[in-house]
Amino acid sequence: MANLEESFPRGGTRKIHKPEKAFQQSVEQDNLFDISTEEGSTKRKKNQKGPAKTKKLKIEKRESSKSAREKFEILSVESLCEGMRILGCVKEVNELELVISLPNGLQGFVQVTEICDAYTKKLNEQVTQEQPLKDLLHLPELFSPGMLVRCVVSSLGITDRGKKSVKLSLNPKNVNRVLSAEALKPGMLLTGTISSLEDHGYLVDIGVDGTRAFLPLLKAQEYIRQKNKGAKLKVGQYLNCIVEKVKGNGGVVSLSIGHSEVSTAIATEEQSWNLNNLLPGLVVKAQVQKVRACILCVHPRTRVVRLSLRPIFLQPGRPLTRLSCQKLGAVLDDIPVQGFFKKAGATFRLKDGVLAYARLSHLSDSKNVFNPEAFKPGNTHKCRIIDYSQMDELALLSLRTSIIEAQYLRYHDIEPGAVVKGTVLTIKSYGMLVKVGEQMRGLVPPMHLADILIKNPEKKYHIGDEVKCRVLLCDPEAKKLMMTLKKTLIESKLPVITCYADAKPGLQIHGFIIRVKDYGCIVKFYNNVQGLVPKHELSTEYIPDPERVFYTGQVVKVVVLNCEPSKERMLLSFKLSSDPEPKKEPAGHSQKKGKAINVGQLVDVKVLEKTKDGLEVAVLPHNIRAFLPTSHLSDHVANGPLLHHWLQAGDILHRVLCLSQSEGHVLLCRKPALVSTVEGGQDPKNFSEIHPGMLLTGFVKSIKDYGVFIQFPSGLSGLAPKAIMSDKFVTSTSDHFVEGQTVVAKVTNVDEEKQRMLLSLRLSDCGLGDLATTSLLLLSQCLEELQGVRSLMSNRDSVLIQTLAEMTPGMFLDLVVQEVLEDGSVVFSGGPVPDLVLRASRYHRAGQEVESGQKKKVVILNVDLLKLEVHVSLHQDLVNRKAKKLRKGSEHQAIVQHLEKSFAIASLVETGHLAAFSLTSHLNDTFRFDSEKLQVGQGVSLTLKTTEPGVTGLLLAVEGPAAKRTMRPTRKDSETVDEDEEVDPALTVGTIKKHTLSIGDMVTGTVKSIKPTHVVVTLEDGIIGCIHASHILDDVPEGTSPTTKLKVGKMVTARVIGGRDMKTFKYLPISHPRFVRTIPELSVRPSELEDGHTALNTHSVSPVEKIKQYQAGQTVTCFLKKYNVVKKWLEVEIAPDIRGRIPLLLTSLSFKVLKHPDKKFRVGQALRATVVGPDSSKAFLCLSLIGPHKLEEGEVAMGRVVKVTPNEGLTVSFPFGKIGTVSIFHMSDSYSEMPLEDFVPQKVVRCYILSTADNVLTLSLRSSRTNPETKSKVEDPEINSIQDIKEGQLLRGYIGSIQPHGVFFRLNHQKNLVELSFLPGDTGKPDVLSASLEGPLPKQEERKTEAGERDQKAEKKNQKRNEKKNQKGQEEVDLPSKEKQQPQKPQAQKRGGRERRESGSEQERVSKKPKKAGLSEEDDSLVDVYYREGKEEAEETNVLPKEKQTKPAEAPRLQLSSGFAWNARLDSLTPALPPLAESSDSEEDEKPHQATQKKKSKKERELEKQKAEKELSRIEEALMDPGRQPESADDFDRLVLSSPNSSILWLQYMAFHLQAMEIEKARAVAERALKTISFREEQEKLNVWVALLNLENMYGSQESLTKVFERAVQYNEPLKVFLHLADIYAKSEKFQEAGELYNRMLKRFRQEKAVWIKYGAFLLRRSQAAASHRVLQRALECLPSKEHVDVIAKFAQLEFQLGDAERAKAIFENTLSTYPKRTDVWSVYIDMTIKHGSQKDVRDIFERVIHLSLAPKRMKFFFKRYLDYEKQHGTEKDVQAVKAKALEYVEAKSSVLED
Repeated sequence: MANLEESFPRGGTRKIHKPEKAFQQSVEQDNLFDISTEEGSTKRKKNQKGPAKTKKLKIEKRESSKSAREKFEILSVESLCEGMRILGCVKEVNELELVISLPNGLQGFVQVTEICDAYTKKLNEQVTQEQPLKDLLHLPELFSPGMLVRCVVSSLGITDRGKKSVKLSLNPKNVNRVLSAEALKPGMLLTGTISSLEDHGYLVDIGVDGTRAFLPLLKAQEYIRQKNKGAKLKVGQYLNCIVEKVKGNGGVVSLSIGHSEVSTAIATEEQSWNLNNLLPGLVVKAQVQKVRACILCVHPRTRVVRLSLRPIFLQPGRPLTRLSCQKLGAVLDDIPVQGFFKKAGATFRLKDGVLAYARLSHLSDSKNVFNPEAFKPGNTHKCRIIDYSQMDELALLSLRTSIIEAQYLRYHDIEPGAVVKGTVLTIKSYGMLVKVGEQMRGLVPPMHLADILIKNPEKKYHIGDEVKCRVLLCDPEAKKLMMTLKKTLIESKLPVITCYADAKPGLQIHGFIIRVKDYGCIVKFYNNVQGLVPKHELSTEYIPDPERVFYTGQVVKVVVLNCEPSKERMLLSFKLSSDPEPKKEPAGHSQKKGKAINVGQLVDVKVLEKTKDGLEVAVLPHNIRAFLPTSHLSDHVANGPLLHHWLQAGDILHRVLCLSQSEGHVLLCRKPALVSTVEGGQDPKNFSEIHPGMLLTGFVKSIKDYGVFIQFPSGLSGLAPKAIMSDKFVTSTSDHFVEGQTVVAKVTNVDEEKQRMLLSLRLSDCGLGDLATTSLLLLSQCLEELQGVRSLMSNRDSVLIQTLAEMTPGMFLDLVVQEVLEDGSVVFSGGPVPDLVLRASRYHRAGQEVESGQKKKVVILNVDLLKLEVHVSLHQDLVNRKAKKLRKGSEHQAIVQHLEKSFAIASLVETGHLAAFSLTSHLNDTFRFDSEKLQVGQGVSLTLKTTEPGVTGLLLAVEGPAAKRTMRPTRKDSETVDEDEEVDPALTVGTIKKHTLSIGDMVTGTVKSIKPTHVVVTLEDGIIGCIHASHILDDVPEGTSPTTKLKVGKMVTARVIGGRDMKTFKYLPISHPRFVRTIPELSVRPSELEDGHTALNTHSVSPVEKIKQYQAGQTVTCFLKKYNVVKKWLEVEIAPDIRGRIPLLLTSLSFKVLKHPDKKFRVGQALRATVVGPDSSKAFLCLSLIGPHKLEEGEVAMGRVVKVTPNEGLTVSFPFGKIGTVSIFHMSDSYSEMPLEDFVPQKVVRCYILSTADNVLTLSLRSSRTNPETKSKVEDPEINSIQDIKEGQLLRGYIGSIQPHGVFFRLNHQKNLVELSFLPGDTGKPDVLSASLEGPLPKQEERKTEAGERDQKAEKKNQKRNEKKNQKGQEEVDLPSKEKQQPQKPQAQKRGGRERRESGSEQERVSKKPKKAGLSEEDDSLVDVYYREGKEEAEETNVLPKEKQTKPAEAPRLQLSSGFAWNARLDSLTPALPPLAESSDSEEDEKPHQATQKKKSKKERELEKQKAEKELSRIEEALMDPGRQPESADDFDRLVLSSPNSSILWLQYMAFHLQAMEIEKARAVAERALKTISFREEQEKLNVWVALLNLENMYGSQESLTKVFERAVQYNEPLKVFLHLADIYAKSEKFQEAGELYNRMLKRFRQEKAVWIKYGAFLLRRSQAAASHRVLQRALECLPSKEHVDVIAKFAQLEFQLGDAERAKAIFENTLSTYPKRTDVWSVYIDMTIKHGSQKDVRDIFERVIHLSLAPKRMKFFFKRYLDYEKQHGTEKDVQAVKAKALEYVEAKSSVLED
């Protein structure tokens, strides 16, 4: 309150501020803590005399007016305080709060619970009863805008958006709290509220304790008649009352509310008003001239009273009449300032002479840019009227740019249908809040967040995003704004209707569906206008169930049919008049357009001929040629080829749809789904009719990696991206859909301009209603089509085909077993017609032992109409079907017996009936993971949909949930086949017949079939034999297939060489009992037929041993069996019993072959391969077609990239797990900027092996290595050692790293360092670095060029760089904490040719500073580098003849428009320049400027001179730039010369050297600093000493550190140096040395408490608490007693922070019991407890402190701290409690003084 005390001193006058005509009363000031006897009597004086108030007239020009004006403060939010009583006017009445206009343009809010206690009680009753009370009025019935009310400020808060908000209370208990029962006097004007209705009047709550106020009915009659329209007064009604009678010392009061008495009431002296109990709204007589004034507000603490002279306030009870301003929202230009008030705002004079007011916060966009000078009276501004203050009758203005430019200022300005921009504030479950203006926010409900319903709006919208919305509804009174983000609505160009009168019949408009009922759809528009689309207007085709077709939130285009505005009824239609449905004309009549067919037309066609892809047809009746593709014959993918197969020329197809017509080419479609879509008119003809959310039926047009293109019947098409193609994860798009497949797509996005749309094919998006219904529909369609195929078959002449057409599943047949095949399946004969193939699979053989000739009863499962095979089953429960009545809809367990593409056939477990069920429940549902696929024998749960088999012979059913499936038992191991073994069906046709052959027998037979690697032969007695490719010829020419030598049917003579067991695939010895059942392995090799033969007796030999007979390097002939794409190898057979593999990389050195191995290698081909070695994992030989696979130095091999390491190279893998590396220098013979760009993992590369040292293969991809015969040009030769570099050679390399002292280049992958130059003069190429480089040159370098000859190089000397330098792991000096340095940026420094450091280092640096962006440290940018010598350049100048040394006038960088380049070369300037004096140690002055070869004109010379001068001045300016960072030793020298006493510069200089690991130079800099810095600058010198100590600690020895320390102690305050070194030791974790140093200090500085405290802290940090306690004891013994308390407190603090908090408390308690009045210790204790203790501990300490007997000033300090603590951590109750204790303390103190 300090500022208030200054603003309102005792006595004096107050100036009235014109706009509010308010003034203050001269006031007393009470101060809680200042006990003053002089002021004790003032209150009594005020009570005896009436309030002495003064008003200053405008005419009087008193001297004090100026100071009064300065002290006067306009009421602002800051000057309000809790408890302030203030007069306000009701501005708005809402359901739950009142908005109150306060003086000076302020406003506050009154909650519904702050009217009065009786009203709040009624509200609670209503809430508990949960039904409205009859006698409870709502706020709008109790209050009306314009009413004047007395309020009290209950709280000042800050809203979520950072705005200050004023909460007020009208509760008489709060407003009249300052009155007591004794103070009530007749004639007083009070406010009160009705608290209850009695028989003869009303009880009024006037808020005075101990007083009952009664309003007799008689006194209220006039008011009821005039103001209340004759209605009785109700609880909570607000009244202005006059006290008529006071009885019983204020116990009972009688009131009156008569208009005449109230409006003339005036506060008089007799009514005992005093400063403590004045109330706003009282009319008082004020002195100056005797005037009547109305109290506006009273400050509770300072007792400041503000008055108003406005006549309207002088008649209490009268409401304000002017409640608003016509121009609200208007933007006004050039409005002059009338007056400016420093802490409140400014007044302006509007054009019509009326005053207006702008609050301080509205005078500028932000506090930072506010300029009071701009508001001198008379200055003009542009502003906007934003509000109206009823209390001041003033328009409120704002000068904020955002408000002036705002599209909308209030909810009243926003019209429904308007497109507005806003910012996303928050996303909640109920929608998204969008900020539209300064004080306005709107809601976008979840349904309106997008065209379709989105589950996760937070993924699409983020807080702070700007969005474009359209207003659906705006209710300014309720401040309700609803908006939509549906793109179709926002971008709609159709009319907007906001009332029923706008809806004219025939009008087309966009709306959205809000409800879908069985009688139609209700569509809503803007401003709550809605209409009905009846069921018959939903579509041209009848829609039985609208809820399945339409959904809530769907955006639709409708046409108005009829509207009755009076009844608010509207009828709409989805059938748009602009879209007439195609008229179907009788086939006989030609159309108007002659013979043309329209797209979308349904026609009949006649099949003319069949082609590979479909049917050529003629459209009847005009025989127009058209094409019907196979995929368009059916919705079912499998039925298309079937129909294509059985349809023949002459067949007629009905209801075929014309899909497209271009240049006489007509494309047709017979898909039932598309035909019905077109018939129903549900096919949009153009993009304008398509809206997101629509479901459309189409077909797959093409399949791409990124998605699937879908075409619709009208010819429109869209893309279904991979991400929304399926609910399952899509690896490959072609796995999910096939071209021509029928699909249902949901539109998710439409771009009308580009004529594109995005579609979703997910089942979750494209649901067509109940899955079971769709599933049944698909099944019925499929079986119906199969029935159609049967009818086509029955028309054929063949008896076999007719018989097949008649066969249906479920029929019984008696058949004869023909043979049992090796795979366990059975072939039957004896069917109705001779050639009929009937077979039962191994599963359907049902484990029965069957032999040829046996008779069996079977049941037909399915007829394959394409292969003409009948699948039958021997299962007994199917053959012996039970006759049991089945119920429709009943659920049954069933077993899958047969699987087709789109449906399965299962048998019911109970009865054996066969039922069909669809495998898909949707047209899009085509993909199944292996785990989801059904298998024969698996159990499923079926719900029957038909109970009679019908023509198909099958019951129709629907599968239940997948969870009810059961697995069939798996096969035993003996039944499985080896993964790598594929059995030739030819070898397993029949049961293996017994034979009597033995190994070595000669046999004759007929060739039955020829396979790539073997030939099947039929011997006598029907025995099947086999000849392997390796046993046909003795010498097999490479590349031929021996098996082709034999022809089917040819007689062969062969020798038996073995017998293979078909169960184990082993070759059995002749002695084996099962040998008679084996397949004889034969040989027709001439050598074997003539003499000796080999026996394939491998039963006892393991496969691994078998292949051991082959040695690595041996050449073998093998035969290609197949190429394994997945494993990337060729599978070959060397002999019948020996197999091998050739890894793809070992097949060829040609990329072409490796890319397409299938083109080069044919199955069965003989290959000559080299054995590499056995594959240990399996019994395979590993082979190679490119010779022995030896990865030795000098070999060329193919490898596969496994890893690409940026800036390093590649890692390449070879077969058998070998790994090699390729550096970037061996990628190519010509370096490129992006050497690794073309390499990706898995890429095949041809490598040359450079070395195999240390088991690491080093490779090269240079074509000069891998293909030396091509003799390609080598642009960048290999550099393998320093000897490869010639003098003057022009090299290219990659930048390795950029260090402060230079750029490191990599010329190869080794680390030797070489002196290089990349000056244009040396390389003869344009400058490497761009002309716009930042940062000046520390020193210009002399450069040289050769006269246009790139190849001629200057003489060189080879100089190796000192390699000791540690390029990595450089450390920095640890500087004193005060001077911590940023490490220098690692930029290369530009150095002069002869420049040397103090230590005389012989190392030169690369002479160019790279640009940060262009050449980052990691970047392998390609640079031309010139290998440069380290000789004195003076010698170099004489190497070339004079005429060769030319001035390169054509240096390109000076012509660049991008500004001056720091690398502009001085030697490119004209000779007119004077030599640079400063660079004495560079060669500028030694090298004479050369005359140009060609004489220049005067104008050219003049231009060059000007240019050169400009360049120089720029260079000088740059060097003078204060913000420039030093980058070289020269820079630092220059800086320390200008600021020799700045320790920070010296430390940076040291750090610079330390980065380059130049320790000696850093030491030298420190020594120079100590000599240079003035002796007066003690702290600066100390900083350098500390840095030197740090340096020695990190990089020196203990001895060097001790020497520096001893010197530092001599030259500085010893204690400081000791403490710094102790810190350095502690930080570098040299704890032993630190401990020893502290012990030295304790002896030397035992009287210094800082040392003891530091040592204690050091020990506590090391967790040595006991030692720390001993140190405290020693300290107390050594230090004088006056220091004891401080040291103890400090140790206690340390204990709190680093040690045991309980011990710390004990120390504090101990100390305070001895020194209870040490407020500093109390204060520290409180601080520590707040930080480390609990709230209870803190409160306990405060309670103890405030009961101490200390000086009032100190007590005030503790009370204030207690109050602040409670405000921060406590509740309102706790805060009040502290205030009460403070008051109690003050009263106790003052009573003591009075006594």
